[in-house]
Order: sequence, then C-alpha cells, then structure tokens
Amino acid sequence: MVSGEPGQVLNAAVLGSPIAHSLSPVLHRAAYRALGLRDWRYAAHEVDEEGFLPFVAGLDETWRGLSLTMPLKEVAFEVAADISPTALATGAINTLVRRETGEWDAHNTDVHGVVAALGGGSLQGATDAPLSATVLGSGATARSAIAALAELGVRHVRLAVRSAVRPATTRMAADLGLQVEQVSLEDWADRGGLVVSTLPAGAGEAAAAVLEGHRLEGHRLEGTLLDVVYADWPTPLARAAETAGLTVVSGLDMLVHQAAEQVQLMTGRQAPLQAMLSAGRQAVSR
Repeated sequence: MVSGEPGQVLNAAVLGSPIAHSLSPVLHRAAYRALGLRDWRYAAHEVDEEGFLPFVAGLDETWRGLSLTMPLKEVAFEVAADISPTALATGAINTLVRRETGEWDAHNTDVHGVVAALGGGSLQGATDAPLSATVLGSGATARSAIAALAELGVRHVRLAVRSAVRPATTRMAADLGLQVEQVSLEDWADRGGLVVSTLPAGAGEAAAAVLEGHRLEGHRLEGTLLDVVYADWPTPLARAAETAGLTVVSGLDMLVHQAAEQVQLMTGRQAPLQAMLSAGRQAVSR
C-alpha cells in the first residue's frame, strides 16, 4: 500500500466490461466513509481487454488500487510485477495494488470471498463438511471457487458446463489435488450438496430451468447453493434453488467479503465489514 501526501486525493476504481451494474463503488465508498478516509476516491470505468493496458499505463501517481471484473482477470497478468500465490494458482487476478515504485502487485480476493460466504472456518471444522461439490461454469471465477472449495476441505468437484471445461481449470483443480468430473449443465441438479454457480445471469436462467424440471418431477434437493450473481436479487437460479429445497447464499456475501479484503490491501486499514454489508444490502434492495 502506497501512502500519499497530506491532503492529496488518492484514487482507486473497478474496471470491467460491462461495469454499470458493479456494486464495488458502493462498497468501497462505504468503507472509506466508515474509516474516515476523506481523501480517497473510488470510481467505475468501462474497460475491456483491448483497452486495459492503455488505461493502466495512463494512471498517475495518485492511483492506489484497481478492482478487476470480467473480462480482465486474466489479461491483468501482463502488468503484474508480483503475483500472490492464490492469484497464480487460480490464473485469475481481481485486485491490483500499486507499490511506491509504481509497479503493481496482483492478488485474488475472490477465493477469500467464497470461503467467507460459505461459512469459512465453521464449515471447515464441521464433522459433516462436504468432500464433494458442484461448480457451475469453468472460467476465471470458477477457478477461484474451486480454490476456495479445496480450502474448505472438498476433494471431489463436479464441473457443470454447456460444452467443454476449460483446460486451465482442469489443470488447476488437479494441481490442488482434486478429483474432477465433468457433467452437462443439464445434469447439474442430479444431486444436491454444496453448489457454487459462477454463471452469468443468462446462463444462470438455464441452470434454473433444470431445477424447475426436477421440481415438476417431484424431486427435492438438500444442500447449499452460492450464486455469485448479486444484481437483481434474488436471481432466477436463487429462486428456483430455494423452491427446490436448497439453502441459498447471495453473491452479495461473497462480493462484500472480497471487497473488504481489497480495502485492506489498498488502504492498509482493517475493512469495516458491517458498514460495507449494510451499504450493499441497501443498494440491492432499491
């Protein structure tokens, strides 16, 4: 974390495309208010893969950190001077923190977000902690979910996708010592247990339709589903999962925990988790 001159405005932002839906500005600004960081500013910028390198190159010395969403979690490796073990293992960067030298340190706080949203230590220490889980999707966010599940004690993961699992995701899971099974997205709900959906909104509706078909056949599931989507909550998948009998965890929980980790990395201050969670809940309820 880079300190600033007294009275100097310090900048941070979230980058991605699309970006208008992002709650990151709401969460980070709530943290700045609670911490009394009056000189910190946090914005959102529409930046795609082609525009990422020019955008970063144009940032001046007032910039302290960047939050990255899709599609920038992989291209960010091109500007990273030092990469955290978690970001390296997952092949996904969602946080860049600027050094005094102007170079960028890369992190992945999504893994922490998933672990915390699913109960963290309480799940890890439970005698009935799941040994297997299902992940919907196989992109960069899915890799973060898999790393989190491995941290929680999962040893077998089913990857439910519409076509083929990305090779990088399979390799990463194997490197973590996980057994990997690929199933069609149409078959993801054949069993309950622990499920993490990393699907975007449109694909999430397809996964919800699978659950609806099971409900019409009289099937009922037991387990927990975390849907990383937080906009327009509850999502069609969240509604269908709850109706099917699953306990649903909102993507907002993951988002707040990963954003809190970003705040600490960028500012060097302990993040005010409750203030951020309250601001996030107010935003999604509007």
